[in-house]
Amino acid sequence: MAVDANVVSSRMQLKLKTGVNESGKDIIRTKTYSNVKVSSENQSIYGVANQLAGLQNYPLEEIHRVDDVLLINL
Repeated sequence: MAVDANVVSSRMQLKLKTGVNESGKDIIRTKTYSNVKVSSENQSIYGVANQLAGLQNYPLEEIHRVDDVLLINL
């Protein structure tokens, strides 16, 4: 049985370190940017994320690309 995968939407997430809790663990907050073009290259998303991170009050920890994929049975 063959299955086809179609990316139907993408979003970019910035994980920002906003502080440290009383246990000494990092507090991480996520900023999500929706409606990223499905055809966008990872390098382009990475570059935009770094530009946006420079506008934030907190340091950037991670960049995520999240794709929503529709699986179709062929």
